[in-house]
Amino acid sequence: MKNPLSQRVLNMEESATIAMAQKARDLRAQGIDVISLSLGEPDFKTPEHIQEAAIEAIRSQQYFSYPPVPGYADFREAIARKFREENGIPCTAANVVVSTGAKQSIANIMLAMLDPDDEVIVLSPYWVSYADMVKMAGGKPVFVKGDIDHNFKATAEQIEAAITPKTKLMIYSSPCNP
Repeated sequence: MKNPLSQRVLNMEESATIAMAQKARDLRAQGIDVISLSLGEPDFKTPEHIQEAAIEAIRSQQYFSYPPVPGYADFREAIARKFREENGIPCTAANVVVSTGAKQSIANIMLAMLDPDDEVIVLSPYWVSYADMVKMAGGKPVFVKGDIDHNFKATAEQIEAAITPKTKLMIYSSPCNP
């Protein structure tokens, strides 16, 4: 039987993040004390008040069917309020989309916006998943590397030099992980 996976998937490289996380697990299983800097997992349990709010939401019977595509309006408003009050970012619920995570949202954006051979400027250092997401959507990552003399930040001149007629997007993420 022919491999059922698409060539696009077969061409993907193993996730460096997942590979490093597995290496840390393997070393721990051997009794080696390891500090893993791979996955962005918190080192604390879900706070009690969040657990209780989730339980209350389930019991309320308001959230039992498919949600609206951008997320429930009250949840989006709560997120917007947090950005306004705690971060000083002017934001409304209309600016918020709830997803399964940053990786999923970024992949959705790439798939929605990129055509074959579109270029995406990726400022380096960068989150390891960006290049594969661009490639999976048919685009070509163009890396612009910051250097030590500029605190690992790309300069405007470097970015401008990387722009071509095929440039469609630029990914800027600081400190490199969404």
